[in-house]
Amino acid sequence: MEEKDLIQHGYRYALSLTHHHYDAEDLVQQAWIKLHKKYGTVENKNILFTTVKNIFLDRYRKNQIVVFEALENQDTPTKDHSPGAEIDMETILSTLKYEEREALYLNIVEGFTAKEIAKQTGKSRGGILSLIFRAKKKLEKTFSETDDGKRRA
Repeated sequence: MEEKDLIQHGYRYALSLTHHHYDAEDLVQQAWIKLHKKYGTVENKNILFTTVKNIFLDRYRKNQIVVFEALENQDTPTKDHSPGAEIDMETILSTLKYEEREALYLNIVEGFTAKEIAKQTGKSRGGILSLIFRAKKKLEKTFSETDDGKRRA
């Protein structure tokens, strides 16, 4: 895989964790530099993803930043989603916890199996399946609300 493609994969993964494009760019840059200093190259996206996630977790632990998550039963304000209105994907994705966004991204976008995601994240396969299931249900609920209460197939 070319470096440019590897960086793009890393950026999209970092974005799924941070939910902010500047933070995602910083994470990928830090991970890239760290891997180049240590190995002289970045071999594959698994090692890049692992490094990005470790830096992400370290950053929040060091800065003692509290990540506030929406309560499950709390209604989120919705924008005008009448036909022709633009859907704000950032708002919709913000309803997910970072672990849910990460699992969903790795599964749907990167095509990893639950077993592969579990190995990469250090969680159980069942835990990953649960995260993916919950994320899909939350998104389904949010999308159904954007369609004036009608469920999409």
